[in-house]
Amino acid sequence: MTKLLIIGSVAAGTSVGAKARRNSEDLQITIYDKDTDISYSGCGIPYYVGGEVADIDELTPRNAVWFKKRYNIDIHTQHEVLSINHEAKTAEILNLMTNETFTDSYDTLVLATGATSFVPPIPGVEADNVFSVRNIRNAGEIRTYIDQHQPKHVTIVGGGFIGLEMAEQLKYKGLEVTLIERLPQVMPPLDLDMAERVARHLQEKGVKLLTGQTVQSLYDGERVSTVQLESGQTIETDLVILSVGIRPNTKLAKGIGVEIGSTGAIKVNKKMQTNVPDVYAVGDVAESFSLITGKPIYRPLGSTANKTGRIAGQVITGEEAEHRGILGSGIFKVFDLTVAQTGLTEREAVEEGYEIEVLHNIKPDRPEYLGGKEMVIKAIADRNTGKLLGAQIVGPQGVDKRIDVFVTAISFGAKAEDLFHLDLAYAPPFATTKDPVMYTGMALHNSISKKAPLITPQQLVREIENGEAFQIIDTRSNAQFEKAHVKGAVHIPLGDLRTRASELNPDLKTVVYCNKGVTGNAAQNILINHGFKVVYNLSGGNKNYQHVVNNE
Repeated sequence: MTKLLIIGSVAAGTSVGAKARRNSEDLQITIYDKDTDISYSGCGIPYYVGGEVADIDELTPRNAVWFKKRYNIDIHTQHEVLSINHEAKTAEILNLMTNETFTDSYDTLVLATGATSFVPPIPGVEADNVFSVRNIRNAGEIRTYIDQHQPKHVTIVGGGFIGLEMAEQLKYKGLEVTLIERLPQVMPPLDLDMAERVARHLQEKGVKLLTGQTVQSLYDGERVSTVQLESGQTIETDLVILSVGIRPNTKLAKGIGVEIGSTGAIKVNKKMQTNVPDVYAVGDVAESFSLITGKPIYRPLGSTANKTGRIAGQVITGEEAEHRGILGSGIFKVFDLTVAQTGLTEREAVEEGYEIEVLHNIKPDRPEYLGGKEMVIKAIADRNTGKLLGAQIVGPQGVDKRIDVFVTAISFGAKAEDLFHLDLAYAPPFATTKDPVMYTGMALHNSISKKAPLITPQQLVREIENGEAFQIIDTRSNAQFEKAHVKGAVHIPLGDLRTRASELNPDLKTVVYCNKGVTGNAAQNILINHGFKVVYNLSGGNKNYQHVVNNE
């Protein structure tokens, strides 16, 4: 009987085994994992720590006994694979419970060794009240420590998904929270202007943010009481949680000559095969590739781990299957805000050499008379092809629905104009008649096809600083103009623009804007039809400008 050996029993490893068994009863499938839990929901850890998930067993719905009965798969937890001899096709395994070592053999090997939380090499990280967030054991340790010691203040190091979710959950538990991020912004996968909206919301909820700061050391003794930053600032604290990223576990792979990719994870082809015959890699230890650029990327998520595991299980059992790549999509909730992104950011698109159009679309998820609330959509398209390249959304509701439409559209190569023609479901409790997704596509297409370009607040400020001359027209009401306006703007309400267009220079670069962008586009069309040579609509209008430039 052919022997399939899988190292790692979380999302990817168990998916390989389950799919391989569904396709074949002729395999002997064995899984080894040095941890105590299998097939667990790592993404649910913050919610257990915070108490939204009452019982830790809810994060581990399946165990080795269940897998044996359901799939006839032998899963051995607390068994560490020490080394692999691929010429002999054997693995040396240590039983962590008995400290005994033994050898097992295989015909096909799957590396699903996952990734480990990165622990920075700074003094104090071994203290009793310093924790990483990666597995079920970590979750139990953190919650137990909080229950037993009742800390009043927690310092979270790292402003990514897990760091922000932990900040929310521990704030809910009544702790004072300080969050430290070494980069200038929280949520590095977002563009700065979108990340700042998240940062502001965190601060409004009482989280103290320290961005652009690096931890130098943790003091004192068995328990940390002070966090020392490289800037010289100190933070008094009772608990420290490290969430500064993860590193793929590639040690075993390197030992048998498996090639490591440019991302630091294992390089695989579309069938999840490594360069070593009969060796596959899946989940957080393997790199993926971008659906847009085709280049390797590393975005370790449970959804991708399940997908790549299933594909490997198909290929191993002779089924035709290929990994089609990912967009790096992600979503999370922090207090009353949902944040999502997919595809390329503005920064990444520029780095890849695209000539891009950027739209900030500020719209409610449904009519305000039925409780609609504003969300901000930032969408990026390629000017040369019209294709969508990426989207980021921040808002209190309706974000998940829209980001998945963008994901689907980009996955199938949609152009901006295609979004307007989508037959999306409409009723007032769920959406507006012109859904924010549809409007995004329409506005992007207009700016690309009708030579009616958008300009972001950052671009406007940058070009003015570089000496570019603009005439800037505020088309809103007088009251709105008096409250706040773009520096240097002239106030001409939209209703007066046709009759007063002669007051303006048609040969000078012109920027028009309203509050959020819609009326600005109408003003743009008027001036273009009056022969103005270059007219920009300010992306996201004055509301976006004030956020980006004046941090309001």
